Amino acid sequence: MKKLIALVLAVVCVLGLVGCGNQPPERTKTIEGNLKTYYELSDGTWEYDGQIYKYRLVIKGTMPNAKTNSTFTYLSNIENIPFERAWKAAGFSSNMNDYFDIEDAVLVDWMQTDN
Repeated sequence: MKKLIALVLAVVCVLGLVGCGNQPPERTKTIEGNLKTYYELSDGTWEYDGQIYKYRLVIKGTMPNAKTNSTFTYLSNIENIPFERAWKAAGFSSNMNDYFDIEDAVLVDWMQTDN
């Protein structure tokens, strides 16, 4: 009987530990981008509208024929986005192939600054 009780307690303890591992990361910071509000999570990932992203990319450069610099902030599951792709996907391209699927990246902020 003592062995059965010990076994039951061991199973309960193991199930309790496994259950704790399934907790989603918590929101640690709210960021008000000028386009979208998004969140930094406790595990270092980022969230927008329930979608989780591995990276927050701040991409700077000057678009063709522009008088100002642009800074695009994307939440992304793509590790690196070149500036040319960033500005096109921000709404400046008429080619739908230049845009990101929501699972891949989302634009949350865009700023223009003087050169």
